[in-house]
Amino acid sequence: MKISGFSYIRNGFTYGYPFLQAVQSILPLCHEFVIAVGDSTDGTREAVVGLNSPKIKIVDTVWDENLRQNGKVFAQQANVALDHLTGDWGFHIQADEVIHENDLDNLFRLMRQHWEDERVEGLLLNFLNFYGSYQFVGNTRRWHRKEIRIVRNLPTIRSYRDSQGFRRYPSREGYENGDKGEKLRVKPADATVFHYSYVRPPALMQKKAKYFHSFWHDDEWIRQNVREGEFDYYEIDELARFEGTHPRLMREIIAAQDWEFDVRRIRHRFTVRKKLLHLIEKRTGIRIGEYKNYQLI
Repeated sequence: MKISGFSYIRNGFTYGYPFLQAVQSILPLCHEFVIAVGDSTDGTREAVVGLNSPKIKIVDTVWDENLRQNGKVFAQQANVALDHLTGDWGFHIQADEVIHENDLDNLFRLMRQHWEDERVEGLLLNFLNFYGSYQFVGNTRRWHRKEIRIVRNLPTIRSYRDSQGFRRYPSREGYENGDKGEKLRVKPADATVFHYSYVRPPALMQKKAKYFHSFWHDDEWIRQNVREGEFDYYEIDELARFEGTHPRLMREIIAAQDWEFDVRRIRHRFTVRKKLLHLIEKRTGIRIGEYKNYQLI
């Protein structure tokens, strides 16, 4: 059984991505790690080379600035890396995601366990979505609780939407022409993705948000909807305190946090409907109408 890690990145330092930690967090599991490195100007490629691992294979890419709808460029870049894998399993880690070292043995065991069962097309991981600081996570419907991060290396499996997950398609042509595909048959994995998408200094977070929106919207929309200055972390519904331990690779970054975040200042921006659904979830543990991009078997 051979495991291939894969990811993509462009100007990771400019926008505050812990991409080196992301790669290193699953590197011990992988026989190879393929990373599509976009045309960067901040030393991102040099830093990946600097990891000095014979497992890492860089695929140089140029991002298509015209793909400004629904984050398609992210799926495109994930697929570039995916197409270069030689392993049986592909382990996708995004540039702001890190796996805890305590979960690696369990993930290897699960891949080994399901390797010969062709019904199993992927593994479903839990998510912790950090917000505002490294001490708080999102716990409402706006955050996905689970997503596929490990898939079989099959030509019919492609990155879905803005690379949020994966689906199976009848053909590459169908995928390129907008076929919705089919949800993958997956097994749950008792392992967690530490997702650090919303943990940056407020000014850098706003810079990253504006950049991210540029792959979803045109310049006019950005001018009207994305303000300058610092990101307002308090425009949020609800957060929960994180009680666990972070991956060892993140300790230095976490220790360097230089901005304040006061959870008491959040504005609890719920609609009436979402507030009711959230109360039901808190009392029952059931998230009514939860989006699930997978089929559990």
